[in-house]
Amino acid sequence: MTFNRDNARFAVGVIGNIIALILFLSPLTTFVRIWKSKSVEQFSPIPYLATFINCGLWVMYGLPWVTRNSLLVITINGTGLGIEIVYLTLFLLYSDRKQRMKVILIVIVELIFIVALGFIVLTFVHEPKKRAAIIGSISMVGNIMMYAAPLSVMKLVIKTKSVEYMPFFLSLFSFLNGVSWTTYALIRFDAYILAPNSMGTLLGLAQLLIYAAFYKSTKRQMAAREAKGETVMTEKSAGRVAQNPRSDFRV
Repeated sequence: MTFNRDNARFAVGVIGNIIALILFLSPLTTFVRIWKSKSVEQFSPIPYLATFINCGLWVMYGLPWVTRNSLLVITINGTGLGIEIVYLTLFLLYSDRKQRMKVILIVIVELIFIVALGFIVLTFVHEPKKRAAIIGSISMVGNIMMYAAPLSVMKLVIKTKSVEYMPFFLSLFSFLNGVSWTTYALIRFDAYILAPNSMGTLLGLAQLLIYAAFYKSTKRQMAAREAKGETVMTEKSAGRVAQNPRSDFRV
């Protein structure tokens, strides 16, 4: 079998699926931390809300009634949609009431938008090319939002000089995901996939540079916090011994 352009595109698409899956799973350590501490701390829900609507839009774009031969677009974004639902559920469980209501409201608005868009386009637009143009253009915006979302914590990063609440692997695999899907779009030109993913590559690179810039200061802050915690524990232990000097000799 000749290794033609379609085969090359499919191979790159499979690689893109794998990288995108790792991207969707990359915040797993963050949510394990949230689950253990029973608190979302200062983590932002914006990246997960942006990824949720992004995946929903691209699932719609990949439907055969909109774009042909886009099975790989459906598989990875359908998987990502399921993963984001799990993340957002955990976020709702462990956030305060005010933030919980805000997240619920945004999710409802996103769902209404996706359903309304799908109904209008599939009902009133009959040419596949026009359907692809409408949904593809809107999906581009969703994709850019997903790539830019980790930058939502930039104010906190600059203020604290710490990237503790800016997950590294989310930024790394955002960059790699952008590279893979940019390549996929170039093999058989697709402007709707190319534009947001080439921009995503640049945004991912920017996030990695920011992470590198504040990595050392983050480590110093965490080490100082741990040392302070150990000092407090030692002082408390010493205080208890001082209050009960003969406790070790009781029978």
